[in-house]
Formats: sequence, structure tokens, C-alpha cells
Amino acid sequence: MTVPDVALLSPYLRETIELLGEQDPLRVMASTPSWIAAKIEGCSHLMLSRPEAPGRWSVREVVAHLADAEVAFGWRARILLTADRPALTGFDESAWMTRFDSANAELHESLAAFTALRAWNMRVWSCATDADLDRVGVHAERGPETFGFVRSLVAGHDLRHRRQIDRILQAPH
Repeated sequence: MTVPDVALLSPYLRETIELLGEQDPLRVMASTPSWIAAKIEGCSHLMLSRPEAPGRWSVREVVAHLADAEVAFGWRARILLTADRPALTGFDESAWMTRFDSANAELHESLAAFTALRAWNMRVWSCATDADLDRVGVHAERGPETFGFVRSLVAGHDLRHRRQIDRILQAPH
């Protein structure tokens, strides 16, 4: 699998890829919905709605973001596997958060959407052959990226937000 030189990645992308390390991206991706469900079980509405800090997200917003991101990631996976050097569009997560009022999204609906989308997308991520891992798309902001890199980035993104959920839930009330 061809991956960009980690040293040339933005700090955000580098940290996201490094969070994954040697873990299997498919295992991380497959386990994230149940990991979230276990983490939020028994938590109060207030705890799940409380932002990490002023201007930061709550668990409710993180899960809504994951559901939104799954739409974009699923599209990227599909287009990478079915087109030659496709354009991979980015999205403004803050604009989506505001426009779709994620702070007030029903958490269990967001988790159900994320869980269903992730299960459907796992079929796509999992069907890739070794040759498919090297298929290239051109991200509008980052340039050429392989299917394998994007898959690892999605898994690292999951781990980034798992860490965020842990911080929010462990913060003193």
C-alpha cells in the first residue's frame, strides 16, 4: 500500500495516522459503534450534552459528527473503488455541525445512523483487494490519497474521537 510520507502530513493527519499505529483499520472501524454504545450506557443526558470545554463538542456532537463523517467516508470509499483517480471532496465539519444543529441531535438516533452506515460501509472497506489499496483519488485539499491511506485515516479518525469521548466523560462535573 502506498501511503504519503508521514513527515509531510499536516499535524492533524499525522497524529490521526499515528493513533492507528499497527492496529488493523478494519477491526478498529468495526468495533467503534459498539465501543460508543458501551461508553454512553448509563450516562445522564446532561453528561452527554456537556461540551468538553467552551467552543468544543459534547459527546452528543461527537456522535452526530461521526454519523455525518460516515456519509462522506462511505462516498470516498465507493468512488475510489469504482473510478480512476476520482476527485475526493472535503467537507466543513463545523459548517455541518452548525447547519444540521448537531448540538441538539438525538444521541441515540445519531448512534443508530452511525451504526447502520458503518455496517453498510464495512462491506465496501472490507471488499478491497491488495491491489485496491493502491487505488488513488485526489482529495480537494490534500492531493493524491490511496484507498489504503483513506481507510487508515478513517480508523484513526475513530480513535481520535474515542479519545475525545473518554476525555469528555472523565472530566470533572
